[in-house]
Amino acid sequence: MADGQRHLLQHAFSNPLSQAGPASDNIANGLFLNSLLTQLAATTATQQASLLSASPAPGSANQTTRGMYGQSHQQGHNSRINGAPGRQQAMPMLYNFQQQSAHPHQAHGQHHQGLQQDHGGASLMGHSAFSSGVLSNASPFTASAMQNGHASTARGAQAQQITEHWAEQLRLHKEAERAHATMTEQHQPHFYARLKAAENRGIGGSGGVGGDSGPSVDGEDDRRRPWSLDKTNKRQDWYNLDMSGQGLRVLAPPLFAYEFLQELYIASNRLTYLPPDIGRLRHLRHLDASNNLIADLPPEIGMCTNLKSLYLFNNQIRDLPSELGSLYLLEMLGIEGNPLDPSLKQEIMTGDTKSLVNKLLLKAPVPIPPAERKCIVIQEDVSPNLERVKVLTWNILCEKFATPTLYGYTPPAALQWEYRRERIIQELHEREADILCLQEIATDVFRDFFSPNLAQDGYKGVHWPRPKAKTMSEKDAQSVDGCAVFYKANKWILLDKQLLDYANIAINRPDMKNQHDIFNRVMPKDNIGLICFFESRQTGARLIVANTHLAWEPTLPDVKLVQTAIMMENITRLAEKYARWPPLKDKKMIQAPLEDGEQRVELPEPAPSQEYRNNTDIPLLVCGDYNSTYDSSVYELLSRGRVAPNHPDFGGHQYGSFTRDGIEHPFSMRSAYVHLNGTPDELTFTNYVPGFAEVIDYIWYSTNTLEVVSLLGPPDRDHLKRVPGFPNYHFPADHIQIMAELVIKARKDKKMVQEPDFGSSSGDRRN
Repeated sequence: MADGQRHLLQHAFSNPLSQAGPASDNIANGLFLNSLLTQLAATTATQQASLLSASPAPGSANQTTRGMYGQSHQQGHNSRINGAPGRQQAMPMLYNFQQQSAHPHQAHGQHHQGLQQDHGGASLMGHSAFSSGVLSNASPFTASAMQNGHASTARGAQAQQITEHWAEQLRLHKEAERAHATMTEQHQPHFYARLKAAENRGIGGSGGVGGDSGPSVDGEDDRRRPWSLDKTNKRQDWYNLDMSGQGLRVLAPPLFAYEFLQELYIASNRLTYLPPDIGRLRHLRHLDASNNLIADLPPEIGMCTNLKSLYLFNNQIRDLPSELGSLYLLEMLGIEGNPLDPSLKQEIMTGDTKSLVNKLLLKAPVPIPPAERKCIVIQEDVSPNLERVKVLTWNILCEKFATPTLYGYTPPAALQWEYRRERIIQELHEREADILCLQEIATDVFRDFFSPNLAQDGYKGVHWPRPKAKTMSEKDAQSVDGCAVFYKANKWILLDKQLLDYANIAINRPDMKNQHDIFNRVMPKDNIGLICFFESRQTGARLIVANTHLAWEPTLPDVKLVQTAIMMENITRLAEKYARWPPLKDKKMIQAPLEDGEQRVELPEPAPSQEYRNNTDIPLLVCGDYNSTYDSSVYELLSRGRVAPNHPDFGGHQYGSFTRDGIEHPFSMRSAYVHLNGTPDELTFTNYVPGFAEVIDYIWYSTNTLEVVSLLGPPDRDHLKRVPGFPNYHFPADHIQIMAELVIKARKDKKMVQEPDFGSSSGDRRN
């Protein structure tokens, strides 16, 4: 090795901090030392001792450095082309935990792109010729070799090996400083726009209405979401915005109308805060606010749950809001160059970004409860003589689906089933509905928890699991989810109950059994429906209630439509049967269950069973989780009663008479919550998770027999401004419950059912 190299190495270990040379020399020396230490690591101990004990050659350091880092030189493993990092050093990377941060806005001129003249022709031009993670903090040789303001390592202090994640943090920190220097010293703003120019070129050509909506989410699984985050009906030709290096002091409100943004660069300005409206940019995946004067982050930053990188280098941030713990997809939080709380910095230095995010999530306090959901009156002056029925539907989020992978934004304590089930049962008690339609309720949960707890309020229940339970062991089958209907047994008598196994019904239809699409698309989905037939103890009015949970996949709109069509076909067929259902001969003998210690109260003489001339005369409620929005074919079929055979949702697949003749049903139906459309209380979602907040749960009712009296209003909108998604402490499932109170319309031609004219055994199915 050259004498100049030996001299520089000795000088580096012996030169005190007060003797630090010019910045240009120090970075050159640092570059050389980084390479030299790599060579030393590959030599024997004897060779290293020889190198360190050799006599120095005065004045040779700069000459050697220029020779090694001239324009024509490529630095082997550490070279970077066009900003791409090279391989890591073979030697371990060290960091001194005794270092402290200096002011985040020190001059970093020696790092910007135009320094090749200062290094005797060493062309940096924005391409680091070294592993900046090692140079910036691992080399305790001179003060100026550590540009983030850390003091040198004290002689004899213990240096610890740094993690790969922290090394990447330091590399990105250096890149942010070089970009800052370019924008401020060379007066070249929009640094990142220039880098992105080639990437953005031609994006508009591939887009179109209903077409490409931007980059994908790296193959992330949107399991149990009706569609993925990126699905949109609007054309959008750009997704990133660069406002860096313009001296901005505030961000104007119109910026946050660009809710489609996926990358936002606001670095190298004079911003002292981020406004709460940052939470509106929920599609953001990259946010760079480095080199500003930001002291605090707003809690609303936790709404940006799709962030994968959040760069806050060189600001004045001392603490992080607990809401940052909601950023469960975050891979890199850039915080170097901030006077951050040591415990927080230690967490990311010894662990990684995800461990820091998890720490913040765990320590997050229970938020203030939202305002109660109010009851909204739709119909006033309703006759007290009309029979009222209050129905609630709710997907309660089965325990096995509530995983940290899917719900990483939810505090672990709020995600625990033991906590959630207590909140769910509490809300069901408070609502006091006559009929409860629940989805995603497992067999053992129905039997061991909900049935005994709801029995205290006078409920009895019906439950069926998904068909796959039949193929499993008895133990495993207990955890399979399904649908359940609970009813107030002192008000309603269950006359009949039926399971709808959509896949089994479909493959046995004569017009479908030989078609491939049924077997390839419908049969693999084991969704079910439940149909119950009730009679009122007091008035004799009868009621059909259907509860279902359709396929969730965004790629299966045809399957959802087929499932809905099968459900309506079976409701139509069963309603014809129920119209001829015999009367109950001695209704008083069918006793409602009593709670422990409760005394039976003598009820008024019950009215006889009512007569229904045809299937559409019987009041009908169709509830459940349809995983379909208002613009879907499922909604169209239920609301309009018909879907054309060539509907786009069929996607060219063949489903017998459905795709030959279309689908129809005879009922006049309406969604209960359309009464709130266009009002301040409009229900804008029933499923609320990051990237998706839409109405997909419904209470459909037959308009010729039922009328809506009141509805349970939407959740407190102000509370949701800092809630990225459900479940949380106050909303125990990713869906909210919806509830409607209806009255059974008076019938001018109402008659009592006469003695049945068919089999005497037909009325034996009652509970």
